[in-house]
Amino acid sequence: MAFRPLVVCGVPGEGGRVTLTPSELPARAQVPGPAAPPRRRRPHRAWSVAAVTFLTLIGAAGFASLPGLLIEPLHAEFHWSRGTIGFAVSVNLALYGLTAPFAAALMDRFGIRRVVAGALTVIAAGAGLTCFMTSSWQLVLYWGVLVGLGSGSMALAFAATVTGRWFTARRGLVTGILTAAGASGQLIFLPALSVVVERHGWRPAAVTVALAALAVVPLVWLLLRDHPADVGLAPYGAAEFVPKPPPQRGAARRAVRALVSAAGTGPFWLLAGTFAICGATTNGLVKTHFVPAAHDHGMPMTAAASLLAVIGVFDIAGTVASGWFTDRFSARRLLAVYYGLRGLSLMFLPLLLADTVHPPMVFFIVFYGLDWVATVPPTLALCREHYGEDAAIVFGWVLAAHQVGAALIAFLGGLARDAFGTYNPVWYTAGALCALAALMALVIRERRGGVRAAALTG
Repeated sequence: MAFRPLVVCGVPGEGGRVTLTPSELPARAQVPGPAAPPRRRRPHRAWSVAAVTFLTLIGAAGFASLPGLLIEPLHAEFHWSRGTIGFAVSVNLALYGLTAPFAAALMDRFGIRRVVAGALTVIAAGAGLTCFMTSSWQLVLYWGVLVGLGSGSMALAFAATVTGRWFTARRGLVTGILTAAGASGQLIFLPALSVVVERHGWRPAAVTVALAALAVVPLVWLLLRDHPADVGLAPYGAAEFVPKPPPQRGAARRAVRALVSAAGTGPFWLLAGTFAICGATTNGLVKTHFVPAAHDHGMPMTAAASLLAVIGVFDIAGTVASGWFTDRFSARRLLAVYYGLRGLSLMFLPLLLADTVHPPMVFFIVFYGLDWVATVPPTLALCREHYGEDAAIVFGWVLAAHQVGAALIAFLGGLARDAFGTYNPVWYTAGALCALAALMALVIRERRGGVRAAALTG
């Protein structure tokens, strides 16, 4: 036999008491309890993945900061020409770029964590082995091949893969932030490594780079996740849950297929050409040859390295701002402005180099720093607009062009210094190339809609 709970209550205006079931209680008699505190919304997991990616790229940036500091010490100890040392750096830069598209495909096959952890280990091995070299071919093998392959496996294609999987909205901004990670690492490592090289020699600096790369491996393995579906989430800004795609087999075949498909379109060659000039005028020229060029004018290595590190400070602001601009303005017009301003600044640099740091040089550092890799967010945005799901791999090939340009100028810059006794012809040539890149950027056509609209939402 079932019993119904009874509530005894007094009814105003009547002398007696009545018993009512809960369903018969008048609304005014149902006194609500204390309101539950509002639940705090936790940040989307995509932001923590982006933070781990940012820290990973900072930790790995140490190896990219060292080549410009090695030219003079290796020349003094082994009597290798600057062209020979520049060739090893050029191999590093070329493999950095040529590995990137295959790394993006490998991340689709084996996952981001495995590829990045393995790449950091290879970098540590290559940097550590340079301490025992006695011949220039060993520099090419250890620093050029091993460090080049490792760094290429977690290059900007790594950032492109993370943003492509984890973000639908704010992609431009996140791309800018992740791109700035390299500059942050440059800011941290360059002054410290220059002091180590000057006081203790280049070998302890190489060991420092190796240990920095190894230190990041546990961070990647424990905290990085391959896809939002791994933690039951939709990408940031997405309206619907996106299932994790199955592993893509045939990574090399897919990378080549994406290249063949993209190579049949005009925008690919324009993007590759402008980005080749970008690499030539940043990694290949300034990052590799600025310190020895300043040293030619009597500036101490530590002072020149500190100036290069300050470029990293303003690079962070410039790249993040460029990501914000890319979400809102024409990507090709942004590229034209960036390349035009860069070329102008390089034309003035030979007039500014001196034995001391003076205000016009500081102005160049600030101006150039804001433009250093501001080209990355609009270039990646144009890749997404034109190449869709293959955008990360196509961007990897565009990045390969970037690094081939950097490799050529790193080698030719060293040869020019050996031949002319000065870097001035290289600075002027780089400025003219930037003017050409600005014109090429204006020729690229844009597809309105998809990516830009998604970037503005969320």
